[in-house]
Amino acid sequence: MGYSKRFIAFGGILAVALLIKYNTVTAGYEQINRFRGANLDSETWNPLIASSVNDNLLSVMIDNKQYTNENYKFYMDDNLNIMMPVNVLREALDCSAHIYDESRLLVEKHSSQVEFSINQYTALVNGEEKEIVSPFTKMEDEYYVSLNDLSEYLDYSYSWNMQENQASAADTSESATIIPTQYDLRQRGRVSAVRNQGSYGTCWSFAALAALESVLLPEEEAQYSVDHMTLNNGFNLTQEDGGEYTMGMAYLAAWEGPVYEEDDPYGDNQTDASLTAVKHVQEMQIIDGKDYEKIKEAVFKYGGVQTSIYNALRSSQSYSPYYNKENKAYCYIGTEKPNHDVVIIGWDDSYSKDNFSADLEGDGAFICQNSWGPEFGENGIFYISYYDTNIGTHNVVYTGIESVDNYDNIYQSDLCGWIGQLGYNKDSIYGANVYTAKGNETLTAASFYATGKDSQYELYIVRQFEDESSLEDMIPVASGKLSNAGYYTIDFNQGIEVEAGERYAIVLHIITPGSVHPMAIEYAADEATENVILDDGESYISPNGVKWTSADTVEECNLCIKAFSNNQ
Repeated sequence: MGYSKRFIAFGGILAVALLIKYNTVTAGYEQINRFRGANLDSETWNPLIASSVNDNLLSVMIDNKQYTNENYKFYMDDNLNIMMPVNVLREALDCSAHIYDESRLLVEKHSSQVEFSINQYTALVNGEEKEIVSPFTKMEDEYYVSLNDLSEYLDYSYSWNMQENQASAADTSESATIIPTQYDLRQRGRVSAVRNQGSYGTCWSFAALAALESVLLPEEEAQYSVDHMTLNNGFNLTQEDGGEYTMGMAYLAAWEGPVYEEDDPYGDNQTDASLTAVKHVQEMQIIDGKDYEKIKEAVFKYGGVQTSIYNALRSSQSYSPYYNKENKAYCYIGTEKPNHDVVIIGWDDSYSKDNFSADLEGDGAFICQNSWGPEFGENGIFYISYYDTNIGTHNVVYTGIESVDNYDNIYQSDLCGWIGQLGYNKDSIYGANVYTAKGNETLTAASFYATGKDSQYELYIVRQFEDESSLEDMIPVASGKLSNAGYYTIDFNQGIEVEAGERYAIVLHIITPGSVHPMAIEYAADEATENVILDDGESYISPNGVKWTSADTVEECNLCIKAFSNNQ
């Protein structure tokens, strides 16, 4: 009798193996009822099938983008559903995905909202309770949700190819956009506290940090110091002098901040220069002027977007013909350039043109957060018409906010960041920055500015750098294409070990369509940047990667190329 039981068990396992190997069904698994008299229920066999799937290369194809379990932590669960890590949903499904109170997941796309509660077999789909097969779950500090359930309620087709060990999902919605016609981050708990800049010209910093704080919400709530950003940067400016969005980008990219507001409070004319950053900002995307669709997508997927306007008001109590105080609605149409930064936190395509003082062509407005305290507008929030001259012209969204343990070391010579651009009157250029390793380290990433959209890049490392001739020995470490202008950090496809005291070069080849000066540089352009230091690094440029020129001495500038490493 014992022999027959072993025979049955062995036969069952063999049958499962044969099913996995030879079955060509792509839509899913059918229930197996009996095998040689054994009751093969799903509780017994599904874990065996899932284990076999997970032990091999498992891939997921979503809208023609491929993800594998070698690079991402997804798996098939015992319900034979593919469980996706929540932190890849925004990229993979091109959606909004946020976790509330460490227990609820809200996913939004098109006009659909799906809310999952941890370990629950139901979900709220546009407010209506629906049954799901695999619950939203947390394992080893990672949150997972079923791709099968998401596909059903977000208008995706879903299939499973057993032979390829691959799941496929594709957006089948007839909508041409991922966003709804009205959206308000206040309703999603993703807006930071409204603050008051007072009489100082610090709106650029308030807007930058409010946008940064919004991107972290609702998962993480923080308030960062405007005093530290405005008083501890590479620029020769006071808080009365004002500033612009590129200054905030430079401060964050250099790891000079952010620091917490409680550690360096606003408005006391004092700062603590010894404070160190509590977050490392590794990516900041610049959205092309007046691309309202892209701006809305950024708000939808990430959070608040910093933007610039011409502000004819001087305080919350002042009057302007461009501001309808009763409706909290503003629209400037004219030739004045931007002089004030705010944060776009939503939009309403049907917001009536009659709410504005001006006679406008059509409806629609952005919902914006100001830095004049809750007395202004609707508790600090107001509407700016789509027809405003400057709204949406200069836009920054903070898309790469990481913990401070992401890299051990940063190498840089551009504390003022992107001041100007350099090139050879064509769309491509090679640039190299030379650094000296502080210890035995592994180079793992580099960062730079893409000065225009659709930029293509190649990154190289040169070890044992001696002079320009060393640049012949470039080791390729990364390449790719960037949709938007902005500041980007690119992880290498292989770590490069360097020894303490070794000089090495980070080489960037960048191609920016339509540009004649594609390389971002730092130089002394005016009084604000007169303190730029040129002897804190060593930079070279080349039109073709063969003949090199010293950028420090010939062009009197620093290239905006940083390096990141981890200690060995």
